[in-house]
Amino acid sequence: MVEKTCITTSRVWPGNGMLSPAVKVGKFLFISGQAAFDEKGEIVGKGDMEAQTVHVFECLKSILEASGGTLDNIVRMRIYLTDLKNRPKFHEVRKRYFKGGVLPASTLLVVKSLASEELLVEVDADAVLD
Repeated sequence: MVEKTCITTSRVWPGNGMLSPAVKVGKFLFISGQAAFDEKGEIVGKGDMEAQTVHVFECLKSILEASGGTLDNIVRMRIYLTDLKNRPKFHEVRKRYFKGGVLPASTLLVVKSLASEELLVEVDADAVLD
């Protein structure tokens, strides 16, 4: 049987107990969708795409650091936006976190809604750790 380890940090809201924030299997890390929930489950940056995107990337960064990695270990991302007009702001923030080299393979989807109507963005990711 494959050994799996749940990865979480104090920065990431643990959800409602229905998922692991991230699961490590060997050198692979599978990160659940991160949205603009603070550690208490309150929404950060209501109506503010930049604030929500920064929060999402800080959560991803925190999970990777807890796993012994960095954002550079991400090999694939899936981005969910509730409005295509937010794409330029998302990419502006993303460029602050990924500054060159081999960028993650990515898929961007526009969805009708996320877990809360006040959420504007969610990102899940897969990483390969050293």
